Amino acid sequence: MKIIRSDHYPLPLPAGHRFPAAKYRLLYEQVASFAAGLCVDTPLIDEAGLCLAHSADYVGRQVRGELSAAEQRVIGLPWSPELVLRSLASTGATLAACRAALVEGCGVSLAGGTHHAYADHGSGFCVFNDSAVALRVLQREGAVRRALVIDLDVHQGNGTAHMLREDPALFTFSMHGRNNFPFTKETSDWDIELDDGCDDASYLAQLAGALPALFAQALPELVIYLAGADSYAGDRLGKLQLSMAGLAERDRLVLTFCRRFDVPVAVTMAGGYAEPISDTVAIQSETVRQALAQFG
Repeated sequence: MKIIRSDHYPLPLPAGHRFPAAKYRLLYEQVASFAAGLCVDTPLIDEAGLCLAHSADYVGRQVRGELSAAEQRVIGLPWSPELVLRSLASTGATLAACRAALVEGCGVSLAGGTHHAYADHGSGFCVFNDSAVALRVLQREGAVRRALVIDLDVHQGNGTAHMLREDPALFTFSMHGRNNFPFTKETSDWDIELDDGCDDASYLAQLAGALPALFAQALPELVIYLAGADSYAGDRLGKLQLSMAGLAERDRLVLTFCRRFDVPVAVTMAGGYAEPISDTVAIQSETVRQALAQFG
């Protein structure tokens, strides 16, 4: 098992910005305290790889810093050379985690899960769609034919659903808040919408009920699992009421099914906006521990 870090590509943001950029450094430091020997640096994705999923026009304008002010507002992050590097690293980390999974059973990116980005624009703190890019690269190489995206971020994976909707070999599953961003949803291959205040028992029952049929329908050769921390009761953008223990059990369920069906899994961190930020770091470091328990 490999753990892909990309915290050495920091994202400087204006004071008071809502995006918790410090999470990635803190998460790496926590994970390194118990799994330093498994941590490797990320390769940057190249523009050719990005263009397998994104339009060449969007990729070029993003890299060159030619996005309009309105396009930057939709993303929610001001353009900078550091943002470009950070996005190339995060996407490269997901691809590296997929490659590790195909060889060793599991790979973990300490970033990624940028599921709101579309082929021709970014959105919701997401510049490039790392899952879509990684799967298109692997398909082009012939490394994967069929894959399953299990998106358990509290926000629907709208960009991923839209970008992969024409490919029946790439199955998208999103379990998310009904009343949360994005307020106009896309149609995944399978969506489960949760009401505000959903708790551990209800969440875990719905997930456990869906997983057997999900694997049976998708018949995946690879799973990309977005293990968002933002369903946590203390998350300021979540609206759900899951505990840390409930989120750990969620991770255990997904990873156990991957192991049971002998399907390699790449884990990405996706969202997490708790205050204090240490809660998000604790949840996501536990995700890594759960992966180690199954595949380490």
